[in-house]
Amino acid sequence: MPTLADLAARLWSQRPAQGVFIVGLTGGVACGKSTLAESLEAAFRALPESPRVERVATDGFLFANAILVERGILDRKGFPESYDQDGLNAALAAIRRGEAVIPGYSHVIYDVDPALARRVSRPDVLIVEGLGLTGDAPVDTLVYLDASEEDQEAWYVGRFLTFWDAGRSDPTSFYARFKDLDAARATELASMVWRSINRPNLREHIEPVRNAAAIVVRKGPGHAIESIHGPGGAS
Repeated sequence: MPTLADLAARLWSQRPAQGVFIVGLTGGVACGKSTLAESLEAAFRALPESPRVERVATDGFLFANAILVERGILDRKGFPESYDQDGLNAALAAIRRGEAVIPGYSHVIYDVDPALARRVSRPDVLIVEGLGLTGDAPVDTLVYLDASEEDQEAWYVGRFLTFWDAGRSDPTSFYARFKDLDAARATELASMVWRSINRPNLREHIEPVRNAAAIVVRKGPGHAIESIHGPGGAS
């Protein structure tokens, strides 16, 4: 069974001779990108070279909800047009030179949160995880996190229900608007959002990136890593 230590070692062997090594990590919504990025950060730090690692999310480069509403694309959050691609590319270029301020995003308020912005200085390894990464993203190596559609839907619905449950007692939460739904109706809503928004985005924009990835990490129903291979299936 492949491990995160194997993945970190494999990626480290692909680093450039000098400068920041930027690793992009993308995949479907609720596929576990943030969790994998956090674990991969620890695996990098455990390498004999003990590289300095930073981890950032592309969520901060989503346009604010007010802008998405103005453009009539709030229901397409997560689609390519909802991201400030120029801002993301400029931030990565700035980190290669020295440092950049990375905006933050809150899943609780469902919007960019200025209070979560932070300054990132030139590390040895920068892990950039999230949507909005394409085959021509300015990263050194692109990793794609893969899983079956059925598992991804189940994970999304589970995450939605977690936020919905927390929002029932948190009036500041975006999900507070759904507090009067019972569990069955909340589940139905989450499934509808998956079918109408996240699944089309997965099929039309996210999955095509898989073939441009240097490494594909395949997960099973329990989030366990089943394989680490190239886009064509070769180990």
